[in-house]
Amino acid sequence: MTEPQPVVLGELPSLSKLYVNAATTAARRRVMGTSAGERLPVVSHEVRNVLADVGNLTAYQHLVGETASDILPAGYVHALAFPVSMSVMNRDDFPLPLLGMIHLRNHAEQHAPILFSEPLDIRSWAENLAGHRAGTQLDVMAEVRSASSGDLLWRGVSTYLAKGVFLPGIDKPGNSNGSPGSSDFSPPDPTALWQLGLDAGRNYATVSGDFNPIHLSVLSAKALGLRGSIAHGMYLASRALADVGAVKSDSFAWDVTFEAPVFLPARVALDIATVHSGSGGWERSDYVAWNPRSGRRHFTGTVSALS
Repeated sequence: MTEPQPVVLGELPSLSKLYVNAATTAARRRVMGTSAGERLPVVSHEVRNVLADVGNLTAYQHLVGETASDILPAGYVHALAFPVSMSVMNRDDFPLPLLGMIHLRNHAEQHAPILFSEPLDIRSWAENLAGHRAGTQLDVMAEVRSASSGDLLWRGVSTYLAKGVFLPGIDKPGNSNGSPGSSDFSPPDPTALWQLGLDAGRNYATVSGDFNPIHLSVLSAKALGLRGSIAHGMYLASRALADVGAVKSDSFAWDVTFEAPVFLPARVALDIATVHSGSGGWERSDYVAWNPRSGRRHFTGTVSALS
């Protein structure tokens, strides 16, 4: 892959402005009949010397159930880097529509604890444009480094699907790229039961800055083709990570695969199974969440120690 050319931004982009711009761009392309092309832009967006806001961090920890701490939770780091990633997907030369993008899965690596007072350099770019049986998918990469030492502290890969968008020259595969089926899923006894109100999307948007209309209200979600508002995937994944708790080590990998949306309000059952190594130390925690009424699986994931 060609190394992306850096574009340094003066500050963290505003997600609300990015969504407005995305809506304007989508409307212009529909009216003008234009497209952005068939290739990903070979650029990375960077913001330097980013500092976490203490009040925002505290609100995030309270919302997702993390213990109050001076250390940034891995889900908070994702939220901190998200506006930079969004700005890449909001470029005029980005080939896929930002609005309506579906989050398929997420992989993050926490290499070291990050103090809230540490200035951070955040970099993001897109790669791996590929066909999907339901459209076109891609990976959005994000790296967070210490602004003082340059050490890599956190790295994330978010895989998104532009449903119903098939780009010329991108092969459409068979069913192998689809979400794993849950027809053989037998719900275990839950270790937690979450009660999510209709305001869960708005509450997470307040601490994360992600005001995607599909999460905010029934009306705004219906305007984008959904029957109701849905919970943010990363809110759900971050709550699961918080439930894994302090058993995890300082450096770990965190994976989640999303299968079915959580329409609000909702009850979500969660089960966490922890595996220990032969020496008795923590090795990994596997988690699964589902609808306790229908038994339909919402997402699965693993938190595992980095070697």
